[in-house]
Amino acid sequence: MLPIQHAKKICYTFIAVIGVPVNLVAIVILSRGKCGLSTCTTRYLIAMAAADLLFVITDVTLRQIRWYCFRGSFLDITPVCTVLYLLSRAAADCSVWFAVTFTFDRFVAICWQKLNAKYCTGRTAAVVLATSCILLCSKNVPYYFTVEPRYIIDNVPWDCSLIPAYFTEHGWVGFDLFETILTPLLPFAVILLLNALTVRHILVASRVRRGLRGESKGDNGSDPEMESRRKSVILLFTISGSFILLWLIIVIDFFYYSITGINPSDYNDSLYQFTQVGFILRNLSCCTNTFIYGVTQSKFREQLKSTVKYPVTSIVQLINKQND
Repeated sequence: MLPIQHAKKICYTFIAVIGVPVNLVAIVILSRGKCGLSTCTTRYLIAMAAADLLFVITDVTLRQIRWYCFRGSFLDITPVCTVLYLLSRAAADCSVWFAVTFTFDRFVAICWQKLNAKYCTGRTAAVVLATSCILLCSKNVPYYFTVEPRYIIDNVPWDCSLIPAYFTEHGWVGFDLFETILTPLLPFAVILLLNALTVRHILVASRVRRGLRGESKGDNGSDPEMESRRKSVILLFTISGSFILLWLIIVIDFFYYSITGINPSDYNDSLYQFTQVGFILRNLSCCTNTFIYGVTQSKFREQLKSTVKYPVTSIVQLINKQND
């Protein structure tokens, strides 16, 4: 096995082992609604964790790890691996675009106070998330027609490979370009733009509030509204910044083969390894949000501690009752 293939096997196993429990824990904790977050923010974060969890299960566990460790199972039958392929692509799209919708929600909450009360609600979040999910899943339906069996044994189709026409026919080439622009190029641009506008608004608002509160004259009293905004911005920037960093290689690779005209299948060893590192980092992005919540949200850390302690305390209480 090539070194990069061995590294991928180890990394994907790590991502699967970590990704499933951390996303499940995030969903459970956030669903309780005790983290001090608004209803709309909570729903966006739960949706992101659910999409990440689905991606870990379908792509990392059932596709990548299966390829390295469990060859020849029923998951290798073409109809099954095709469905897994579609689900993994839909989960990746949802994970990315839920981050975009969350960024836009926080942008509205911070920068558009008049629209805040109407847009930043739990109901609006549910509508936005459901609509995004339906559209993104529908967008991936054409991929069903791009897959063909790699070989047939006893009239049973095995494995999945893209049809040659996908790389040559103008319709499929255009669809691939649209797919790449939609995920992740457009989210990159939207998140960077919204974050820049948010930072600009916060800097202007901070100077105005300091002047109104007289802090420029030495009054260093606390400002609850600015403190609330600061916590919201920290959460926003860490989530969006993590997304940008972990998807950066994928974006660089797209610009490289688009500008040079080189087919990725013709990459030399160095370029191939570079792109594979990009895929590993992209998959790693489905495990990072829970750690971000733990670092940036004190109430989330408290709920996490209580969740971890709950099984232990329950067992101790049960043992004490039996002894009594």
